[in-house]
Amino acid sequence: MDHMNCPNHLDGTYEPPTLTVDSVIFQLISNELSVLLIKRTTEPFRGKWALPGGYNAAGETTRKAMARILEAKCGVSMKDILLIEQLYTFDTVARDPRGHAVSVTYMGLARDLTLKTTATTENPQLFSVNNLPKLAYDHADIVRYAHQRLSSKITYTNAIFALLPEYFTLTQLQTAYEAILERKLDKRNFRKKFLSLDLIQASDQYYKDGAQRPALLYRFSQQKLHTPMQGFG
Repeated sequence: MDHMNCPNHLDGTYEPPTLTVDSVIFQLISNELSVLLIKRTTEPFRGKWALPGGYNAAGETTRKAMARILEAKCGVSMKDILLIEQLYTFDTVARDPRGHAVSVTYMGLARDLTLKTTATTENPQLFSVNNLPKLAYDHADIVRYAHQRLSSKITYTNAIFALLPEYFTLTQLQTAYEAILERKLDKRNFRKKFLSLDLIQASDQYYKDGAQRPALLYRFSQQKLHTPMQGFG
């Protein structure tokens, strides 16, 4: 790039934008898709809820920055996040009142996050995506974008494995899909279609819930991201 011709710096100086890393961490709680938020302790937006994020230090990869920030601000270890992917780079010039900030944003899926309180954490909590508080920056837009990505991803991959317990019933599987897609699915068609993908296998265990007949428990054949030959959508 010819910095001398950069439109924002006609005097010939070059000031790079600030690089930050934000994380959208999803988990299913009581059959609702929830996202991890923190309450900011500094300006701007002090006291407002936001996605866990922070500066990317020189010599640090964005993924290492993500791990450091989640540990410091949420008490969350990366080993508790079963699926992580880089979501998008948000670079709208006016997204941060302090100046031009570029956010490399990651999406993560977890089953059972442990939010530890430490001297550096910022009141981490999980909120239903359908009942979010007012968020700082453009984080509401980022959560919506991540939700859309997740909704699409579960129709052609086994990504939902990272949100379910290792063993689950077909009803729990369908309920998880409905929570993310935000619509009801036909039980018979859902089961026929999903079982045809050969992504899950029956166990020798059963789930007992009250007076109902015990339900067979299944597990995913692979506890890692896999794209089936035929899409579920």
